[in-house]
Amino acid sequence: MSLPSTAHTVLTTLAAEGGEHGGGHTSLSPYLTGGGALFVLLLLLWITTRFNRDR
Repeated sequence: MSLPSTAHTVLTTLAAEGGEHGGGHTSLSPYLTGGGALFVLLLLLWITTRFNRDR
């Protein structure tokens, strides 16, 4: 077997086995993750604007 065909076979097998888990951990809520990311980004924006007082 050549390297590309071996890699294709391995990746196809891994992709087929990964479908049974649903793509994520059951305890992770997308709303909680997105809300946490939004909060962190807004906090960083607020901190940046507090330190940028040179105008």
